[in-house]
Amino acid sequence: MTASPRIAPKRRPGRRLAAAPTAGGIDAPSDTIRIRTRGLTKHYGDLVAVDHLDLEVHAGEIFGLLGQNGAGKTTTILMLLGLTEPTEGAARVVGLDPSRGPLQVKRRVGYMPDSVGFYGDLTGRENLRYTARLNRVEAAQAEATIDAVLEQVGLTDRADDRVETYSRGMLQRLGIADALVKDPDVLILDEPTTAIDPLGVVEVLDLLRGLVRDQGMAILLSSHLLNQVQSVCDRIGIFASGRLIGQGTMDELAARFGDGRAHLEIGLDLKDPADIERARGQLAGIKGVLSVDPGKRPSDPWIVTIASNEDAVRVRSAALAIVAEQGLPLTSIRQLVPSLEEIYRRAVSGTAAAKVRT
Repeated sequence: MTASPRIAPKRRPGRRLAAAPTAGGIDAPSDTIRIRTRGLTKHYGDLVAVDHLDLEVHAGEIFGLLGQNGAGKTTTILMLLGLTEPTEGAARVVGLDPSRGPLQVKRRVGYMPDSVGFYGDLTGRENLRYTARLNRVEAAQAEATIDAVLEQVGLTDRADDRVETYSRGMLQRLGIADALVKDPDVLILDEPTTAIDPLGVVEVLDLLRGLVRDQGMAILLSSHLLNQVQSVCDRIGIFASGRLIGQGTMDELAARFGDGRAHLEIGLDLKDPADIERARGQLAGIKGVLSVDPGKRPSDPWIVTIASNEDAVRVRSAALAIVAEQGLPLTSIRQLVPSLEEIYRRAVSGTAAAKVRT
């Protein structure tokens, strides 16, 4: 998905806005940047878990940290929360240094780990009250906040049931409610949809979009599930072997890691073999077209491969002109974009090949 316009963050009385570095440092003030790292690195003995990470997450966006298990995503999150110290480099979360002020960071950041734990013999509401007390939220304010977040995550009807009766999807939604009780500026979610049924996944992702849309929240979402990252994130960072090997919108990642070619999908309702060959030849004759491949079945769309992305608009116009001139029965035409799976595979394989060469 393409990047959405950034929403102005909500301001709270008495709170300093996030700090973000300019090119010369990590502490220049900013109204939008909520997370920023420069050269953030973590070693465990000889293992480099995170290798010189440069990252920015803005208010009003969902940033997806994509990588296989063991790629360094969780270690990055632990450093951002001040739960482990970096070997070198620096991080700022809502303008604070997690290494020096982990408690202050935790008060401003909602966090949901990949394995959410609650007291099963307490109700959902009672678990949230416990979290509110830990975060020193005043009792009167806590009750109103708990009601609000339960409604946000769609658990109002089950709020007073014991958590041990909750499904996995309900536990994940309660986990998000738990992270929202402190009214955070940033939400960090580690594998938020693992082991949830498809309907539960849709509900969780819709909830995250709503938080960004309605509250201008900054969300960092760590996941290895490519289709979910592609469906919900404004920008994506690809992690491999501790390194961020690419980041940007889907269009930006496709431009960087694609093969440089473009593809048009054209639907033509042709049955006669002679008509099919004639139309195929005319489309193949357009300058910049490398191949024209009809589908396996007559009803399948054709795929037109174009030499470069720069030629895509011109080839599309030329194809439409041929359709009009020849009276071809066009049913659809659209430009195909690479899936995140294709982009991820190219990015990781390209990085691995570069390592072998060096």
